[in-house]
Amino acid sequence: MKLARIVSIIMLLLQHKKITASRLAEMFEVSIRTIYRDVEAINMAGIPITTTQGVNGGIGIMEEYKVEKGLFTTADITSLLIALGSSPLTSEEVSTTIAKIKGLAPEGLMREIERKARRIVVDHTPWYTRRPLQEIFARIKTSLDQSRLVAFRYYDGSGRESYRTTEPYQLMLKDSNWYLIAYCTLRQDFRFFRLSRMSDVQVLDETFIPREFIDEPDSPPETPAEIPVKLIIDESLRGLMADFCGLENLKPCGDDRIMVTFPFMESDFGYGMLMGFGDKCVCLEPEAIRLEIKRRTEALSKLY
Repeated sequence: MKLARIVSIIMLLLQHKKITASRLAEMFEVSIRTIYRDVEAINMAGIPITTTQGVNGGIGIMEEYKVEKGLFTTADITSLLIALGSSPLTSEEVSTTIAKIKGLAPEGLMREIERKARRIVVDHTPWYTRRPLQEIFARIKTSLDQSRLVAFRYYDGSGRESYRTTEPYQLMLKDSNWYLIAYCTLRQDFRFFRLSRMSDVQVLDETFIPREFIDEPDSPPETPAEIPVKLIIDESLRGLMADFCGLENLKPCGDDRIMVTFPFMESDFGYGMLMGFGDKCVCLEPEAIRLEIKRRTEALSKLY
């Protein structure tokens, strides 16, 4: 993960006078360009980085800045522990890093730092039952670490099944869902794949040479455009609706009813969500959405 890599780079630079970018790239199994982006992030965070060219050149931290255990403030260490505590990686993978970071804390302050770190908890597990993804996550992590191809069956948003062989580049948590960003050999381009829609995930023996990759691609997974729709809902749906569109988009309109501006996506999932509110929700506009809900409701009623 990017944070753990940056922390590790800082620790290495504190221990060594200079390290070449190519050596760091080899150690962390990323591109040289990624290392330079990490170094720039470290520099922007206020840690002065020096780079020199030539036979004895490399990347380093200014000697004047290398004060033992004075690099991080207690607030910095607290933030790092919170971030690492929310990591989806196994405790074995992060325990060593956490131990090193705790070693940076001034004597006598570790107990207070741990107390502050526990004030913020990030728990990725849902309240309700959902298909566990730990095994899929672990296999993809292995393929990332070893630059090995990963193959799987995939179901897109419309339920179409395909078999994909990919070069994995990044795991991303977005809106409570895990995605793999990978180069798809079928589509000959980078694609997002939602882990919950994968099955038969296999890490292949075949390795690949990493391509040029931007850490945060601009293109999101293919989704329908959002359409603002006007709803009238029952007061009992206030809390649930606030989760979807925020309290600022809920306006009381009398008789225990609320006017809602709802960010609707025209898809089976979107229509299913609105219809799932039952008789406690009425769509006012656009008219085309109203008519489609009516058509789907009538078709559903014929099944019962």
